[in-house]
Amino acid sequence: MPTSPLRARVRRSVLRELLPRVDGDPGGLGREERLVREMIETSLRLLRDRTSIGDLKILNAALRELRYAFKVFAPYRGVRKVTVFGSARTPPEDPAYRTALEFSREIAARGFMVITGGGHGIMRACQEGAGRERSFGVNIKLPFEQDPNEFIHGDAKLANFRYFFTRKLMFVKEADAIVLFPGGFGTHDEGYEALTLAQTGKMNPVPIVFLDTPRGTYWKSWLQYVNDHLLRRGLISEEDLALFKTTTDGAEAIEEITSFYRVYHSSRYVGRHWVIRLNQPVPQAVVDALAGDFASLIEGGGIEQRGPLPEEHETEPELDHLPRLVFAARRIGFGLRRRLIDRLNRDG
Repeated sequence: MPTSPLRARVRRSVLRELLPRVDGDPGGLGREERLVREMIETSLRLLRDRTSIGDLKILNAALRELRYAFKVFAPYRGVRKVTVFGSARTPPEDPAYRTALEFSREIAARGFMVITGGGHGIMRACQEGAGRERSFGVNIKLPFEQDPNEFIHGDAKLANFRYFFTRKLMFVKEADAIVLFPGGFGTHDEGYEALTLAQTGKMNPVPIVFLDTPRGTYWKSWLQYVNDHLLRRGLISEEDLALFKTTTDGAEAIEEITSFYRVYHSSRYVGRHWVIRLNQPVPQAVVDALAGDFASLIEGGGIEQRGPLPEEHETEPELDHLPRLVFAARRIGFGLRRRLIDRLNRDG
C-alpha cells in the first residue's frame, strides 16, 4: 500500500529526532547520515511487513555482530592483512602446523597482520607465528572445536560470530591476501567462496594462495581435480587459473603476496570505469602496452594515467595522493584482470 503524505512526514520527523541521539557529532555525518537514515527506515518497514520474530532475530544478530566487527577492525584500516584458512584439527607436531607458523611469522615481519578463525590447529599456528599484536580472531560459536586459542583469547582484536555468513564477510572484506592450508569441509568451503567471488568480480583482486607442506600433495591433488574435471570440461576458463596459486614453498607464497603490491595499491569501480591505484607512477610506454595487450577488457578508449576521480575523494580522500590508471572496463575476464595486475607489477 502506498505511503500517505502524512505518514511520510511523521516518519521523517521520527528520523530527525532519532539521528541526533547517535553518539558523536551529528552535524558532520553527511553521506553517513543518509545511509543510517535508510537503515532505520528499512528497520521500520519490517514492522509494516509484519516480519516474523525468527527473521527479526536473524537481522538483529547479524547487524549487531557486524557493527562490532567493523569497530574491531577500524583502527587497523591502513594495515595490510592476510586471511588464513586451514584445519582446526591439525596438531602441533604436524608438518602443516610448522609451515603455517613459519609462514605467519615471516609475513608478519613484512608488515602484514594475520586474520584467522581464532581456533586451534592451523589457526593457532598462524597466531603463534604472527604474535598476539599482529593477529585478529574471527571466531564462530560452535558446539565443539572452536573455543579461542591462547594467542588471541581475551584480546580486543577477537570478534565472536553466531553466523557463518557474517563471519565470512569479515574474512573477505578485510583481506589483502588469502592463504589456505590443508583442511576439511570448512577450508574447502572458504576456498571455493573466495574463488567464486574473485571469478565473478564480487571482491577486489587479492592474491589467493593454496600453501602445502614441502613435498606435500594435498593441493597438488586438488589442482589436478580442477584441471581434469572443471577446466577440461569447460566449467571454468583457462584465465580463471590466474586467480590463484598453489605451492609447497612458504617463501614463494610470501613473494606472491608482497609482489602483488609492488606497484598495484588497490582498485575500485566508479560507474563503468575501473580505477587502479598505484604506489608510484608508471612509464607511459607501460600504460600503452597494457592498453594493447589487454584491449579485450577495455570498452572504448584507452587507459589514462591520472589523479583521483571526484567520486573517490568523497569516500576515500586519504588515497588522493596516489596516481591512477583509469579505463572503461567490461565486466568480464576477472582472471585476465589479475594478469594485467601481474604485468603492471612486473613492468611498472
